[in-house]
Amino acid sequence: MTGHDGADKRRTARGAGLLKGLRVTWHNLTHRAVTQQYPDVLPELPPRSRGVIALQEENCTSCMLCARECPAWCIYIDSHKETAPPATEGGRERSFNVLDRFDIDYSLCMYCGICVEVCPFDALHWSPEFEYAELDIRDLTHDKDRLREWMWTVPPPQPLDPAADPPKEIGVAEKAAHREAEKTHREARPAEPPA
Repeated sequence: MTGHDGADKRRTARGAGLLKGLRVTWHNLTHRAVTQQYPDVLPELPPRSRGVIALQEENCTSCMLCARECPAWCIYIDSHKETAPPATEGGRERSFNVLDRFDIDYSLCMYCGICVEVCPFDALHWSPEFEYAELDIRDLTHDKDRLREWMWTVPPPQPLDPAADPPKEIGVAEKAAHREAEKTHREARPAEPPA
């Protein structure tokens, strides 16, 4: 192989790249763009897409776990304690937290999903809503009422794998229901006379 053969191959390679680039340019010039006109045509989002975080207020116990684990510190929670009268006579009063404030500052939120993952009571969910822009950055702090509205758009959970073990919560509930049914059955059965 001579020195001229290597130089010819390099020139051919450069020319091939130029032709390939011109071919792509020509293709883009002769075909229409497929840009979706956003306000008129809404995009088709993939299932389970991350838009905003929705709050199911009934499940929130004000444990503050989501606020403590948030790396951006964008969740603000305020609550107070109330006591409920005893369920049975002679029982003790129960205290529980009442949620006063649950705000998320979306100007700080990184959409990492840590708060949704660490919530032990499934109070936080991903909603596919994405149209919540505001004209003022101070209006991006959404309160619990706004977060509750997004709960209506949360898709249902994916079905369980049919080959998987049943969730332990369901097993515990079924055992408790079975014990209660046996207890009711024993109490309903008439007492046998002594022999």
